Amino acid sequence: MIRNGEFGRFMLIASGAALALCAGIAWISWQAALIALAGFILMLAAFAAFTHRRYRQIALLSRYLRAVAAGERGLELRDNREGELSILKNEIYKLALKLTEQSELLKKDKRYLADALSDISHQLKTPLTSMFVMVDLLSDHHLDEEKRREFTARMNQQLERIQWLMNALLKLSRIDAGAVDFRSEPVQVAELVEKAVAPLEIPMELRQITLIRSGEEEASFMGDMAWTTEAVVNILKNCMEHTPPGGHVEIRYAENPLHTELIIRDTGSGILREDLPHIFERFYRGRNAEADSVGIGLAMAKTIVQHQNGDIVVESQWGKGTTFTLKFYKRIV
Repeated sequence: MIRNGEFGRFMLIASGAALALCAGIAWISWQAALIALAGFILMLAAFAAFTHRRYRQIALLSRYLRAVAAGERGLELRDNREGELSILKNEIYKLALKLTEQSELLKKDKRYLADALSDISHQLKTPLTSMFVMVDLLSDHHLDEEKRREFTARMNQQLERIQWLMNALLKLSRIDAGAVDFRSEPVQVAELVEKAVAPLEIPMELRQITLIRSGEEEASFMGDMAWTTEAVVNILKNCMEHTPPGGHVEIRYAENPLHTELIIRDTGSGILREDLPHIFERFYRGRNAEADSVGIGLAMAKTIVQHQNGDIVVESQWGKGTTFTLKFYKRIV
């Protein structure tokens, strides 16, 4: 406080003014001058004490800010009293809480990034190792033509798997970064189902899986046709991969005043109870997952639907199939 030049100048000016005023009063009455001088001294002492208290509070705020900058957590500074310093304390406390929350989010993002990189590395390791082995085999000049074609076809399958994984990760990263501008336009569910089913009709036929479609022709919702088709394709593909020959996949859709509903049900093996809470997690592979599954299709489907004011609910019983229910809620204006 003493080092503060403004405080020193104020005390000097105030003391000079008090002495000058007391000298003027002394011409009238020296008793009155002494009383006035005592009053001025008390006022200056009270001001100095009050200023000292304020400096102590400011020093406390400075220590608090240094502690926050050093990464300390759980510090308490809230002050429910009135006054400018109390308001400043509360504002600093709010800022500290916000910084703490942002720091925790950054830590979570770093952990998520590390886990994602580990998962991606693991997903790429298997096909790359397989291709390295097949390249070595293909370099053998004595390898017969039939085996050469077989190894070449396998390498092509592994490359397609890697390409699909990279495309899926790119789409997810764009959505997470907010770089995707989801459209809000009328989407006819019948047309959506037609587009989603088209690339899977031949694979389903080869697997001897019957596709059943039914619903209200006028059912619609506000959303993005292209991205929603991507989500539905991923769910249908998951149902197809877990449905045995002779089974069927059913798609039903309807609209009500609250939401538009799309139900996809299969007669496959179902999902184990312990796997059910995790099937929408990225890179999660259930115990009955396909050998070439990477565990990202359902995660991407849920992300796409949630970004369009919707949600996905899954119900399943082991050995009795799985039901995915997509709901796109109507926006209230």
